[in-house]
Formats: sequence, structure tokens, C-alpha cells
Amino acid sequence: MGVRSVLRVFAVACWLGALSLVVGVAGAQAAPKAINFQLTDLTGKTVRLSDYKGQWVLVNFWAPWCPTCRKEVPELNELDARRDFAVIGISMDYGPEPGAVEEAIQRFGLRLDTIVAGGSRKNPDSPFRQIGPVDFFPTSYLYDPLGEVVMYIPGPIKLSRIKAYMDTWRQIHPGK
Repeated sequence: MGVRSVLRVFAVACWLGALSLVVGVAGAQAAPKAINFQLTDLTGKTVRLSDYKGQWVLVNFWAPWCPTCRKEVPELNELDARRDFAVIGISMDYGPEPGAVEEAIQRFGLRLDTIVAGGSRKNPDSPFRQIGPVDFFPTSYLYDPLGEVVMYIPGPIKLSRIKAYMDTWRQIHPGK
């Protein structure tokens, strides 16, 4: 592994450590509100975090060529089917053909209401720049009903972990 690779891994590890500290503190103190991102879905509709006020939101970054992304589809579909939950799927790094995203949606059986074709992570206007780093796929960010980032999930989501967190959150925030 070259020096640049080692430094990049170290920088990512430091960032993730700092993020986990922030997320850990968020449960004990009032965390800052997340940035009200603005994206455009495949139908041309503008999507903002504030559109989902009062709901749980999972922003899931995936790629059509990613086998691990495909494995988490049933759990993403289950979460998105809940009335108190919305999943925003952002497809990334699919190459020059945007049709690859719609093809992958069919192939994976992805049934999300909101899917964004996010382009390449190398693009300066890539959606992840509004939300958080995406160094590999899948990567997800969970927002609570107050619009705060409460969980960073590198790798596939675990439905049981998300549900357990939601139950704990509701005990701390009754009536919200």
C-alpha cells in the first residue's frame, strides 16, 4: 500500500472517529440540525430533507454494480413502506449512461419512492457533498424526525439496529 493510500485510510478513519463522536454526543445533547439538502429525483421532482419533517429518513448511497447494495434492497424496501419512514436512494458511479440506474432498479427489485441519479463521486456537484462522505458502497445516513443526523452506516444497513435505535429514540422523545 502506497503512502497516499495509507494517508487516505488514516484521514477517513479520523473523520469517521470524529463523526461517531458527534453522533454519540447527539443522543446526550441537542445535535445541530442537518443541512437541508436539495436533490432532484429521477422524475425531476425536487427533494429536500425538510420535505420529510416528522419522519425518519434514510439516505442510502448505492451503485448499480455493487453486489452488497443489492443484498440490502429487501430491508430498504421494508423501511420505505413504513408510514413514518422515507428512504432516499442515491445511485452513484454508474458510468456515462443514466439508464443504468433504472436498469439496476428493475434488476434489484428496488421499490423506493425517491431515487436520485447522483452521477460520479468525482463531480464537484455530487449529492454526497451535501450529505456526507461516501468512500464505498453502500453508505447510509439516518435522520431522526427532527431532521438531525443520528447514524452513519458504512456498509449494508441492519434493519434490527435501525428499529432498535428508533425505539430508543422514541423513549427519549415521547410524543415526537
